[in-house]
Amino acid sequence: MSGKSLKAALASGSFVVTTEVGPPKGADLGRMREHVELLRDRVDGINVTDNQSSVMRLSSLGGACLIKELGGEPVLQVTCRDRNRLAIQSDLLFAASRGITNVLCLTGDAVVVGDHPDAKAVFDLDSVQLLRLLGMLEAGRDMGGNKLDGPAVFFKGATVTPEARPPGPQMLKFEKKIEAGAEFFQTQAVYDAEAMRRLADRASRYGVRILAGILLLSSAKMARYLNKNVPGVFVPEALVEELESAPKGTAKKKGIEIAARMIRVLREEKLCAGVHVMAIGAEELVPEILRQAGMM
Repeated sequence: MSGKSLKAALASGSFVVTTEVGPPKGADLGRMREHVELLRDRVDGINVTDNQSSVMRLSSLGGACLIKELGGEPVLQVTCRDRNRLAIQSDLLFAASRGITNVLCLTGDAVVVGDHPDAKAVFDLDSVQLLRLLGMLEAGRDMGGNKLDGPAVFFKGATVTPEARPPGPQMLKFEKKIEAGAEFFQTQAVYDAEAMRRLADRASRYGVRILAGILLLSSAKMARYLNKNVPGVFVPEALVEELESAPKGTAKKKGIEIAARMIRVLREEKLCAGVHVMAIGAEELVPEILRQAGMM
């Protein structure tokens, strides 16, 4: 949208929009390329998920390189689940060498929930340690204390769950991530403006930027699944009923309306620095969400 880096866009004070694309489960980049070309000029950054939900796909690093080649602003997601510190550092140095500086640090989902349940989880680091690692690479040293041939430059991101219950442990982790160097945060999907007000109050003490997660609800069934199976996501019953009452075949349209409405509230009340829009598997709907939210 702005033509600036994500860091510059957040520093400008404008309401920032990021989104994400899922890499293909295969070597055909055609559909991913279409989504990147559709979104690159409409958003300030595009995340590439890293084997999301422990489902094997093309790498986040490969997807970030594609976004860079196509003129977009990539946000590299790095999970600690799949690689040890040697592999993570190698990937990060390669990313930095290609001008991919936005890094979202994640611990990663358990392998048992994915399509390779017999895979061996690594978890050599966690998300807080990964943030500290980025700082080391920026200082010109690796985790072994060895000097690098040229330091890397990163814009360090992390995640937070505003609606965690109880909120205490999540807020302690939030503060640990800030201490470890996090400069911006993307939240888990949020449907309660009050939860964002509480997080905004806490974030203001530290000067970090928050991007509120906006997850497109495609049906009442999806909303109930999230409530039952995804920790930290709570879709209010009123929204579930709103989706259920939508005429047959229009639930996704209603979900777009709900997402756009939430963006408008967050923007008008200045509860965050921007939003991170997730339309898992339906990235082509992101422009319509933004249009209805008054962002285009």
